[in-house]
Amino acid sequence: MQTILEFVVTPWTYAFMGRAFLAAVIVGVVSAVLGTYVVLRGMAFMGDALAHAILPGVAVGYLVGGGARGPLLWWGLGAGLLAAFGIGGISRRAQVREDTAIGVIFSGMFALGIVLISTVGSYATDLTHFLFGDILGVGANDLYVIAGFGALVLLLIVAFYKEFMVISFDPVLAATLRIPDRFFHYLLLVMLATTIVVSLQTVGLALMVAMLVTPAATASLLTRRLPSMMAVSAGIGVLAALSGLYISYYANVASGAAIVLVCTGFFALAFLFAPRKGLLTTLLADRAARTAD
Repeated sequence: MQTILEFVVTPWTYAFMGRAFLAAVIVGVVSAVLGTYVVLRGMAFMGDALAHAILPGVAVGYLVGGGARGPLLWWGLGAGLLAAFGIGGISRRAQVREDTAIGVIFSGMFALGIVLISTVGSYATDLTHFLFGDILGVGANDLYVIAGFGALVLLLIVAFYKEFMVISFDPVLAATLRIPDRFFHYLLLVMLATTIVVSLQTVGLALMVAMLVTPAATASLLTRRLPSMMAVSAGIGVLAALSGLYISYYANVASGAAIVLVCTGFFALAFLFAPRKGLLTTLLADRAARTAD
């Protein structure tokens, strides 16, 4: 009979699992903290679009580098930035709404990525890794890259915390204070693209938007202030990453999907039982109020 200590410690005895745990925790924290702005600014569709739009860059990096991990990051980041600025340019300069521009660009670039990957004989396996992640394949160099870019994104969030907060909550005040809204909007898109690319190997492109949105959405149901929302969101991201990897290890299921399902479970619990905003909590409070009357 396996003891609780053996249950917890056994996965850590494998070097690849240790790297996977660290990568998942870093991605969980960075995605969850950055995701608070994604949720507050209603940019979930933009995050999903960028996650899909980097596929052609990743495909070109794969073809150029012969499957090496290094070129994937830079080509994927380039494709993400191109998509971000392309969406902004089309929606501002043409008679096209932003959500329409997002739909056109991300679907077109995603299709281009699939076409490029299909030129490789083993494209089905490669596409699966790109879409759903390959966290158990994270190497030492990959971990350094994830940690470095993750630290950069968090540093930018701390450095421009007040500007992002004002723009997210009160655009009129931001204009009064002459905060360059367009600059910080594009900076946020760059940070989104960077986070998505460095998270590619953990949960993959198809599930990345969940790591950006779900922890932050859960935290929004549990907190009122932005710092608390960021802290709770990061905690949920870490807990989901660790729990998902344990589930993946012992149940032999896809790790990225397991992490996202845990996140979704936390959201469902908060949606039902959050102290002030939970569905069942408010229903019970209303029923108690009617009974008292």
